[in-house]
Amino acid sequence: MTSQRPFPDVRWGSESSFLRTPLIKFAATAPGSATIRALAPADRWLLNKTRGRLTALGPIGAPTLLLASTGAKSGARRVQPLLYYREDPDIFVIGSNFGGDHHPAWTHNLLAGGPASVIIGDEIPVTATLLDGDERERILAEFIKMVDVYQAYLGRTDRKLRIFRLSAA
Repeated sequence: MTSQRPFPDVRWGSESSFLRTPLIKFAATAPGSATIRALAPADRWLLNKTRGRLTALGPIGAPTLLLASTGAKSGARRVQPLLYYREDPDIFVIGSNFGGDHHPAWTHNLLAGGPASVIIGDEIPVTATLLDGDERERILAEFIKMVDVYQAYLGRTDRKLRIFRLSAA
């Protein structure tokens, strides 16, 4: 794709919702992370049915996408709902795994270089680039500004959270 904005800005909810602040504070707690993790299958179903237009996280107005990647070992298609940060023409995703000790499987899939795509209304093939250094730190700060739950996740693990730039292929 050659357009300046290859990824549509499709969002349910609003960043100014009165629910945003309390829900983000709850999400930063261990019970909040457990709740979101438990809701992930239902959220994945809802996102799949609406092609990324509706999400259980809708009330907080967070930009959400479906990342489809190919399992590095299985070769099977895997679909994961993720929050993203945008700097046109690219978007960024972070492998927080709720601050868990292990990198999420989808990050291994992207590192393996198999086919990947983003589903936000349309399905858009992407190439993924792992960020490092100053650019990684800058994008991490943007994720924390967007939803400060990422600061809590950093405090739960010693691993370096993987951040990827996704560019339309």
